[in-house]
Amino acid sequence: MSHEKSYTTEEIAKLLRISKLTVYDLIKKGELPAYRVGRQMRVDESDLEAYKTRAKGGYRAAAQPVAYTLPVPGQAQPTTGRNVIISGQDVSLDLLSSHLEKSDAALRPLRSYQGSLNSLVAMYTGKADIVSTHLFDGETMDYNVPYVRRLLSGHRFVVVNMLARWAGFYVQPGNPKQLLSWTDLTKSGVRMVNREKGSGARTLIEEQFRLASITGRDVNGYEREENSHLAVAGVVARKEADVGVGIEKAARMVGVEFVPLIKERYDLVILKTEENGALLKTVMDILHSAAFSKELEAVGGYDLSQTGKIMYETW
Repeated sequence: MSHEKSYTTEEIAKLLRISKLTVYDLIKKGELPAYRVGRQMRVDESDLEAYKTRAKGGYRAAAQPVAYTLPVPGQAQPTTGRNVIISGQDVSLDLLSSHLEKSDAALRPLRSYQGSLNSLVAMYTGKADIVSTHLFDGETMDYNVPYVRRLLSGHRFVVVNMLARWAGFYVQPGNPKQLLSWTDLTKSGVRMVNREKGSGARTLIEEQFRLASITGRDVNGYEREENSHLAVAGVVARKEADVGVGIEKAARMVGVEFVPLIKERYDLVILKTEENGALLKTVMDILHSAAFSKELEAVGGYDLSQTGKIMYETW
């Protein structure tokens, strides 16, 4: 039995001092061999060392001539499959990843937990295949499409609805400071906890502040940032802040009170390329399937009335 050491994508990123998305990109391009253990990708130490040697240029100098075998007519050729990077933070994307893997053995879904804006940037640079987005635009009072059109200018893409969910305030039980609107965050003695730049929740905050003529200087705690809905809710639960912004599900999980403010649309974005034709069809089939809907319903807190509906599409 082999006892060779292996690394997770996070460990590889730390060892090479690169981002986890860059690691996924190397795996996707076939430059760094990887395999799946449950939901986690792993890389053997020998494959990592081979990659480092190639990157330093020493691999070619030491390599022996390679013998190529021509394909035999009529004989099926092995396929290498395709890594599909799914970027976003909601648990529904983990379910989508599982269904993709079951639907097509040639697809190897990989998860990247980036915020909405960062996910779209990753798609633009070729580092994500399916991205989720929940970006509120105060000019149009619409979700996602205005941002996608700007960030993916020059690309052909489709925006399809995954689900809708409530976003609002996390507050202390009983809402003792009566935080019911965005302007209430400017009250004396109110401490806020913010989300990181590039997240959908942060975009919602910034747009609502702009519409209400609020600046970050007007709100105590505006500079404190957390990287997930659960982390924000946890800060409020520990009474380190009076209010944070996020989705309803995290409030139930952590045990803080939730004040609903807006039902946000959570969409998927996929580029319309020749390579993505089969992937797009598979995703649409999953979104319209009874099995997938049943799993989302079991999670709870989702509005599935528009799941699978195309919200915008370029031609």
